[in-house]
Amino acid sequence: MTTRTELRDVSDIRRVLSEHKVVAVVGFHADAMKPAHYVPEYLSRQGYTIIPVNPALAARGQSFFGQRAVSTLAEITTPVDIVEIFRRSDKVYLHLQDILNMQPPPKVVWLQQGIRDDAVAAELLGRGIEVIQDRCMLADHRSLL
Repeated sequence: MTTRTELRDVSDIRRVLSEHKVVAVVGFHADAMKPAHYVPEYLSRQGYTIIPVNPALAARGQSFFGQRAVSTLAEITTPVDIVEIFRRSDKVYLHLQDILNMQPPPKVVWLQQGIRDDAVAAELLGRGIEVIQDRCMLADHRSLL
């Protein structure tokens, strides 16, 4: 039996960035100076579809990069390849059930640089969802693709 572990190898990171192009960004921020905005903006310019997840922005009906913001992952009606999380490590668990309820489930959950939750990662891995923790999608994209 093979035990799934979080992805750390650059070849795996490169594969994820190359193959998966629809990204739901939990904790998306409207302020262009914050990583939770400029990282997804960069990815959008590289051809990724970005779905902003932020209840306050959704309540105002705001759109970014051609996609309307949603309050929760449950509101997304199209398949998502990657759920990227921009929340503090101690808040990641709050999104676990929403991720597990997504149909179809995402292929990958990516916790942005500085964010880790090993318990959530273990649960996701156990459900067949790949996990990347404590890495920046922008930096990895620039260096690997």
